[in-house]
Parts: sequence; C-alpha cells; structure tokens
Amino acid sequence: MKVKWFKSELCVVCSAGGHLSEAIDALKMTTLEKFFVTFGEPHVRMMLKDEQVYYVLDPHKSIFKYVLNIIQSFVLVLKTRPKVIFSTGAGIAIATCLFGKLIGSKVIFLESGARITTASMTGRLMYYFADEFIVQWEPLLKHYPNAKYYGSLI
Repeated sequence: MKVKWFKSELCVVCSAGGHLSEAIDALKMTTLEKFFVTFGEPHVRMMLKDEQVYYVLDPHKSIFKYVLNIIQSFVLVLKTRPKVIFSTGAGIAIATCLFGKLIGSKVIFLESGARITTASMTGRLMYYFADEFIVQWEPLLKHYPNAKYYGSLI
C-alpha cells in the first residue's frame, strides 16, 4: 500500500532485511502513527502488508539510482512532514534523514546490531546529523563517543 499524503508522527526508513527487522523490533512498543520507507521486495511487501509504506529505489552502487532516491526522498519528506524520522540504515536512509533534518524533523539513528566493533558507512555520516544516535554494543562508543548505549535488541 502506498502512503497517504499527510502530516505524520513517525517515518521509519531503512533497507529491507535485517535493518527492517531491527527497526520493527525497536519500535514494537510505540503507539505513534507511523509509515515505512523501504524497498519493494516481495518479502518486505508481505511483512508490511498491514502498514503504510512508501517504496523507493535501492540506490546500492548506482549514482543514477542515488539521484532518483534523493528526488523520491525529497518529495516524500515535503509531503508527509514527519515529526520524527527513525532509521537503522543503510544508504537508502541518508537522503530522507537529511531532508527531514532540514524541515525540522527529529532524526534518531540506531546503528545496526551487526556492528559490534566497527562503524558502518551510513552510521559515520548520520552520527553528525542525528539528534539522537544509538549503538547496541559498548565497543562502538569509541567510534561514536556521544552516542547512547542501551544494550542490544537481540
């Protein structure tokens, strides 16, 4: 289902697969009205069949697709105006988070649980723009000294 164009509480933007599973797990207790921004792969469509979802291009390793993803993200953020953007990465999330920051959305980034001792490329960028940056493993605090550590989701 495509997202209805409205002002929303929460935008959840992340890659399909483990990033999406972590985002769903991290937000399972929230009561905020939310919508998802991710890739339109068959398993994702099934997983999010009862949610509001906006599908964007996977920009992975393609400059042309990154440009299209940036345009899609710009239009999406302007039309939905989320109060909060939550992301677990990866590259799909960068444009949405940065455009959200420009319009005043609070950006929360959760570094992937798969990152135990090394920082992700998306995390290294989002660390400077996120209003709240969360790590799941204490050793990551050496890369992200101002991050919050609450423990692992698993």
